[in-house]
Amino acid sequence: MIYSEDELLMLSGIQHFYFCKRQWALIHIEQQWQENRATMEGNLIHENVDDPYFFESRNDIFISRSVPLISYQLGLYGIADAVEFVQSEKGITIDSCEGKWLPHVIEYKRGGPKPDERDEIQLAAQIISLEEMLKNKIQINYGYFFYFTIRRRVKIIISDYLRNLVNKISQEMHVLYSEQITPEAVKNKNCANCSLVHICIPRITKKKQNITNYINKYIKEEE
Repeated sequence: MIYSEDELLMLSGIQHFYFCKRQWALIHIEQQWQENRATMEGNLIHENVDDPYFFESRNDIFISRSVPLISYQLGLYGIADAVEFVQSEKGITIDSCEGKWLPHVIEYKRGGPKPDERDEIQLAAQIISLEEMLKNKIQINYGYFFYFTIRRRVKIIISDYLRNLVNKISQEMHVLYSEQITPEAVKNKNCANCSLVHICIPRITKKKQNITNYINKYIKEEE
């Protein structure tokens, strides 16, 4: 499926969606947001990293920051923190640059590696988008995270599994967005790390739904 300009969703939302579908809907459908220490630190890091006019070149490497990304196949748009181009015969030609260049997407994160795949699917979505923008002349097999907690790069292999997961999740995002559906609250371990927990109120929201179900059941029994 090819999405139109009007149907494009924010690429960064794929990480929210994986973490919690309700959190994603509160942010991207209901336009609700609340800062916590983690989100403020993350914003500060990106303020220092993101510079669309930054261009660094040394020997056989050049780096561009805040690179716009778009994928009409995924229906997503966003920005890569940085794309590093390394001179390689396995790469592609770049306008105004001699030789061939292999692109590596680099994403900056305030914390450390996560216990799940929320970071990896965001990176995979960025890479799929970059491949599409390069007219699929090259398959980018890996990218990097720079985690500020451990102060080093972590290489991530972009497997077929990750690519399929990105496609599946992006389709789910578009279905919920087109139907303007905010999923019910489900209280779990992620709630403690969510900046929207005081807006979502999962324990009360879920209890309210249970009460509604009980009343509806009671009415049907009376009928």
